[in-house]
Amino acid sequence: MLPGQPVFKTIFPPPQPALTRPAETVFAPSPVAVIHPPKLAPGPATNLAPGRATTVTLVPPITPASTSYPRPVINPFEAQVALARLGISPGSIDGALGSQTRLALRQFQMQNHLSPTGSLDAATRALLTLDAPPLRTYVVTPGDLARLQPLGKTWLEKSAQTALDYETEGELVGEVCHANPALIRHLNSGVNWASLKAGTTLQIPDVNYPDPSDKAAWVVIHLSAKYLEAYDADTNLLLHCPCSIAAHVEKRPVGLLHVVVVAPHPNYTFDPAVFPESPEAQQIGHKLILPPGPNNPVGVAWMGLDRPGYGMHGTPAPEQVGRTESHGCFRLANWDAAYLIKLVWVGLPVQVVP
Repeated sequence: MLPGQPVFKTIFPPPQPALTRPAETVFAPSPVAVIHPPKLAPGPATNLAPGRATTVTLVPPITPASTSYPRPVINPFEAQVALARLGISPGSIDGALGSQTRLALRQFQMQNHLSPTGSLDAATRALLTLDAPPLRTYVVTPGDLARLQPLGKTWLEKSAQTALDYETEGELVGEVCHANPALIRHLNSGVNWASLKAGTTLQIPDVNYPDPSDKAAWVVIHLSAKYLEAYDADTNLLLHCPCSIAAHVEKRPVGLLHVVVVAPHPNYTFDPAVFPESPEAQQIGHKLILPPGPNNPVGVAWMGLDRPGYGMHGTPAPEQVGRTESHGCFRLANWDAAYLIKLVWVGLPVQVVP
């Protein structure tokens, strides 16, 4: 264990047949095979959080005057909210019927014995319902504002911070409700984000994953389609979510892996040897410990696998999951990684398929 590296304690569920799991495991994760997502040039509807710019096609989430629930969804935004409430993530909620939302719709359609078209057709809308309004009020707190801090531009600057926390309120609230910060701004166009005060009320998507009913029995990662799914022992789907994979084919492990370490809110060991393409890394020439936080390179959760340097983890740029690629790990939005870590355990089989 490296000096200054925190020790994490995780309580695992009781042993199951044919699998050995400790009741309590103490460990200090040291994930290294992850690339920090690139900072993209801003495009339309961007510049909402430093380092997290992404182009978004915004569709106004129109809600009918009727307040009778449950009712069928009427547009892509409502479909995204309804899917997420089922644990079927459409990616970062943005009101657009993009590729990740279509994948989520396909999963819902297969579960409900519909033709898996990925379209929001009449048959799908009839079964995909909202049981409560799609929006809720969020009140900005003093604690929110106290967390905000600039993110260092270099590895060395990041290692000197006390935490790698959120940079903007839009970023923080976006992760609370699984939404793109661009959508949060769109829903709250009258808010002065430059001088936000505690007590400001915001309208945000009302999204929470269902409480886990059980631990996962296995996880499947689909490389070609870039998504991850977790199932229980009765083959019930517990989570479907987008997933980033390695940029290079030779770094994409195919076959059966197992979880060997589980670390919520991990720090991150930066190893220059993993980043030979980085002049800064080679100039530093020694390992660094980066503190925990949602803008940590592995986000808010690390689930190490039995292939050295590989794991499932969060990311500081959830809007880019499934759209950019890693050094080899399986990268999830922070809210998906935080939910998955509730489902996994040491010894959990993870099947990676082409």
